[in-house]
Amino acid sequence: MDRRELADFLRSRRERITPADVGLPTGPRRRTPGLRREEAAQLAFISTEYYTRLEQARGPHPSREVLAGLARALRLTDAERDHLHHLAGVPPGPPPGPSREVRQSILDLLHRLPQAAAIVVSAMHEVIAWNDLAAALMEDFSAVPRRDRNLVRRVFLGPHPEGRRLYGVSDADEFARRAAQDLRATAARYPDDPELAQLVAELLAGSEEFTELWESHDVATAPTFRKTFQHPSVGPVTVNCDVLDLTDRDQRVVIYTATPGSPSDGALRLLSVIGTQRMDTTS
Repeated sequence: MDRRELADFLRSRRERITPADVGLPTGPRRRTPGLRREEAAQLAFISTEYYTRLEQARGPHPSREVLAGLARALRLTDAERDHLHHLAGVPPGPPPGPSREVRQSILDLLHRLPQAAAIVVSAMHEVIAWNDLAAALMEDFSAVPRRDRNLVRRVFLGPHPEGRRLYGVSDADEFARRAAQDLRATAARYPDDPELAQLVAELLAGSEEFTELWESHDVATAPTFRKTFQHPSVGPVTVNCDVLDLTDRDQRVVIYTATPGSPSDGALRLLSVIGTQRMDTTS
């Protein structure tokens, strides 16, 4: 175990994360770059004293569970997670939870699709990447906390503005059923991930519909290849839905396209111009 290198690595990763990245308030008197030690410790489910000792190169030999918590709290990439394990003298094992690291080539792909709305979702149905047209069609994901970018939480627990469930999409009920079934399969793949366990517990406590679907133990259903979004500014937008599986990351690229020359095609083109601004509000 290389305590000094481990301490420096933890500090460098902590200082690059802003409170907003993890849904924490910034506060008016924050002097520490990135997260505070106590915030990183809380996110990793360890004591502040333990974390402080690690950053001071005088901590004990961390267990796999502690390393998994640190990797999750500090939003480490897969390569950084492996490096953390090597510094701690613990060979890296399989990832404890769904990956949120999106390949740069996939990020580039999203932005090379100006006439298609495209997102990347994790195995937990969290939107982890998107292009401008997807933000205009669905919502400005950059303006909401990370926890609120989870589509399963959104469809079951809301919010549902103006009664529009999941952005007013026509297959919201079908998506809810598929998402619950898919989440059960994800939970089986990542049984030790506390964030996933917390999401399931929150859904079970807050939604009778989710509870009924969860207790059915179904894990597969047919996808929907065509759906309509009821957009508050441009009205109904009917799109084709294509999904590309990224098996190495356990992620999916979801691409929404409209039939060329259709009214929905024109609506998407208009959305690409107006972006996330609302045209149905008065000043």
